[in-house]
Amino acid sequence: MFRINSLWLILFFSCRSLVTTFEDVESAIYYEAVPQKSAEFNNSLKVMTWNIRFGAGRIPFFGDSCGDRVLMTKAETKGYLNSIVSYINLTLPDILLLQEVDVSSKRSAYVNQLQYILDRTHLNYGTYASMWDAEIVPSDGLGKVDAGNAVLSRWKITDAERIQLPLRTDQDALTQYFYLRRNILKAKIDLPLENNFYAVNTHATAFATDDTKQKHIDKYEKVLEGLYSQGFIFVTGGDLNSVPPGADPTDFCEDDSCSDESFHIDADGGPHREGSYFNNFPSEPNLVEPFYSYSPAINLDDTRDSTNYTHSPWNTNANNTGFSDVDYWDRKLDYLFTNFEDGFINGTTHQDAHELSDHAPVSATLTFPSQ
Repeated sequence: MFRINSLWLILFFSCRSLVTTFEDVESAIYYEAVPQKSAEFNNSLKVMTWNIRFGAGRIPFFGDSCGDRVLMTKAETKGYLNSIVSYINLTLPDILLLQEVDVSSKRSAYVNQLQYILDRTHLNYGTYASMWDAEIVPSDGLGKVDAGNAVLSRWKITDAERIQLPLRTDQDALTQYFYLRRNILKAKIDLPLENNFYAVNTHATAFATDDTKQKHIDKYEKVLEGLYSQGFIFVTGGDLNSVPPGADPTDFCEDDSCSDESFHIDADGGPHREGSYFNNFPSEPNLVEPFYSYSPAINLDDTRDSTNYTHSPWNTNANNTGFSDVDYWDRKLDYLFTNFEDGFINGTTHQDAHELSDHAPVSATLTFPSQ
């Protein structure tokens, strides 16, 4: 993935650390909106998860599509963020789980996207856990990156933790050093409930060819079990980069391929390239099955319905006005779950947001008894 020359080798072995490596568990970073907005709790709580693709919309970037763009202008970044803000203000979630948020990245003109969204929506508080914090990424002019997961809320957030997920083992040491360090973001939301209430956000690996994805799912499950065992209520979700149980075992590696890439050639180091193959070990279609012991926003049978797909391939033409909303999406990767005994109501996949990211938001509502 990275093209590294001798200059980067020199920098790598110098005394100055270019990459933040993180502890296994550490405090997350807190944010507040300016100005603060009123937030009355009326026993109803709408939750949304959304991978916003670092505010790049449908721009054909290198690495996650077949494009060659590396940097956005500030005008482009703010233009897409304004559209994301408008959509948030239209749907009005009370708690928002975001993945792929840039807070200080050259590729998005150093706009702090978390603060930008907080200041322009009804949401007041945020917490952030970086999955990629590098002073400079030695690939294609990408430069400085700070991107990760965020939880935004109308109510105060406390006790927020960044929980490290295992690193990939299918990379050489130098690539791994500069690569993503994915995490789980766990945050307590200050609600007037009898039980403590948490929001848990994660973004599992997409590109590993080893068992890293299984390790990410296992760690995520363990964190949720810990909250459940303590009697806490939680909402959780994110981009699990895994298809639903019983999904069609499509070879998405081939579907996502670019015209100049080769596949299924042993000389390439195995049957699939490094990237977006979602069935690279037999248990993949069942990876998220344990989470259905909790209440899902979208029922399992419905997640196999294309009207609830949440991922869109790079080669979808978002400017083709002849497409219906459902035509943009090819698989389900994004989920919401809760252990609240009454479960979610009104679970929705927002496929009309197809021009704002390569992932669709998913939202659902909890209704609590009057306190």
